[in-house]
Amino acid sequence: MGNSNGTRPQAGDGERETGNVVDCKLPITQLQIVLVIAHLRGTLISKHPNQAIIEAGGVGYDVVISVPTFTGLPGTGNEVSLHIHTHVREDALALFGFLRREEKQLFERLLQVSGIGPKLAITILSGMPAAEMVAAIRGGEIARLTRIPGIGKKIAERMVLELRDKLGDFGVEPAVPAASPIEEDVLSALINLGYQRPAAERALTLAAKTGADSFDGLFREALNALH
Repeated sequence: MGNSNGTRPQAGDGERETGNVVDCKLPITQLQIVLVIAHLRGTLISKHPNQAIIEAGGVGYDVVISVPTFTGLPGTGNEVSLHIHTHVREDALALFGFLRREEKQLFERLLQVSGIGPKLAITILSGMPAAEMVAAIRGGEIARLTRIPGIGKKIAERMVLELRDKLGDFGVEPAVPAASPIEEDVLSALINLGYQRPAAERALTLAAKTGADSFDGLFREALNALH
């Protein structure tokens, strides 16, 4: 409705009235509700280990990707479909794309860890296969996680502390802790006696639960478990 002098009310700061079209000069806080993208399908224009440009509807979208997603992309000129996480900042929108839904979900879990932002989360996903990472986190393997570029001991400890109980829906069994040198010797001795490795490993696991920690103690308890 016009005002008393017959002129139309003016649009707010940074805004132009264009019918039902939202002008991209709107402040980011006003755009974010409209521009959150969850999925993107289009033509792959170019790809690099950390970036893909996808054209959809005549618009080229610059998407940050992980190495696993990069290796799974088709050749340029082909259609591609990505699961998208839209990261909203005060001054920009950033798109992070994943071929597999599970990788996007793990990315979003990583963002819940103190000290991990989207760029570091992509680096982490590029440094270790998702299934191995989930197993390492659930198994509390700090040393294994610190092998990922950009991950120090403190971040690895936070990943385990804050995510260990939040990854049950990924369907990966916790990593089995590495055997000690004594346990390796006991396992070797059992195999040399003719026992199959799977049976010997199960017996050794049962032996370790008894509290025995010497070669003789573990060997004796393992034999008891085998008989």
